[in-house]
Parts: sequence; C-alpha cells; structure tokens
Amino acid sequence: QVQLVESGGGLVQAGGSLRLSCAASGRTFSSYHMGWFRQVPGKEREFVAAISWSTSRTYYADSVKGRFTISRDNAENMVYLQMNSLKPEDTGVYYCAADRNYRGRDYYEYDYRGQGTQVTVSS
Repeated sequence: QVQLVESGGGLVQAGGSLRLSCAASGRTFSSYHMGWFRQVPGKEREFVAAISWSTSRTYYADSVKGRFTISRDNAENMVYLQMNSLKPEDTGVYYCAADRNYRGRDYYEYDYRGQGTQVTVSS
C-alpha cells in the first residue's frame, strides 16, 4: 500500500513559481513510477509529468515542457513538481499518482492517487 499526500499549492500571479510536493508512505516507494496530473472544472483530468522509478527518466505534457520539472527523492519518499513561468491556464487541482507497473498517461490506471492540492494562477 502507498499513501500519497500533496502539498505546496496556492495562489500565484502569472509568471510566478510554485513547488508542489508529494509525500509517499511505504517502504518500496523507490519501485514506483510517479506521475502528476491536474484537473480544471469541467475538463478531464490531464497528464502533467511523470518520472520512472529505475532511471528517473522524466516525461512531460507538451503544455508544460520547459516550464515544469518533476523530480524525486527516494530516500525521503518525496516527489516534487517545480512549476515556473506559470500561466492562468495552469490553474487546477494537482494530483500525485503512483504505480509499480503502469507507465502511461491515464490517471485512473495508476493504483495509488492522492487527494490533490489547488493551484490558482491569476492574470
């Protein structure tokens, strides 16, 4: 079992930065592929970024590439999402997800999912 708790959301002006954190419980955290997703009201939950457990290879949605950076600290059971040059369209609830086998971009295929943290970017 893995429990995920996101934090770090808030209100920021366009062009600003935020760093989201995802704290994971479980002794085998380092074996999990980790992802960040977001949801805007009225839209489907969308993939933002992911990081593999073995090579720390990273993956990004085109909309955030070059602005967001995902990283992980297996010793601390943490995953981070550094968000720079934020835009109003980045507003949404951001969710952390974990899975031992799934590597894709479908949020609902991940075995473990957090409760989310709100990010609001004002123009």
